[in-house]
Amino acid sequence: MSLLPSRFIYLCLHFLVLYFQESQQSTADFRFYIENHTRNPDDLSRKQVRIYQLYSRTTGKHVQILGKRINANGDDGGKYALLVVETETFGSHVRIKGKESEHYICMNEKGKIIGRPDGRKQECVFVEEFLENNYTALVSAKYKGWYLGFNRKGRPKKGSRTTQRQQEVHFMKRQPKGRADPLEEFRFTTVTKRTRRARRLKSNPKRN
Repeated sequence: MSLLPSRFIYLCLHFLVLYFQESQQSTADFRFYIENHTRNPDDLSRKQVRIYQLYSRTTGKHVQILGKRINANGDDGGKYALLVVETETFGSHVRIKGKESEHYICMNEKGKIIGRPDGRKQECVFVEEFLENNYTALVSAKYKGWYLGFNRKGRPKKGSRTTQRQQEVHFMKRQPKGRADPLEEFRFTTVTKRTRRARRLKSNPKRN
């Protein structure tokens, strides 16, 4: 009889160990899935595509992709300043492509900013960092701590010479010239008894 409690305790501990191992494996598999899709997103992942401009805090103009050459001297509404920004499903990983040139902003191993027609490589992926001053910084997903930045003349800075605090890496998202901000298209009207009565009179006018 004394063996029964010991046997029962042994079985309980055995099941607890199996449950713990399975839960740990599930967590590890999920973490691997997230990291794998974040670093190497596939074509089946949902992509959110937006079109806007990147206003440079340093030059007072906009980032433009001319092909292989990229600078921050674009005019508001300029065709080369229109950017197609592809956001991956996981995180704030983005790919930035020129709508006119169809070249992506990429950073090579030397920290040089160049335009490439194929943006599938990790060198063409940036991570958005939202700053307290309402600006956005874009750090390379491959080369940690290297930011997209431009000097006062609008020329690209090497990623190895950038930090998040520099104004050269601060950008602001802007709608193209002549295109209203989607948030401004919504109008909120306070509804009162007077407005309800006015609407009824408008929809059902009295016949003379």
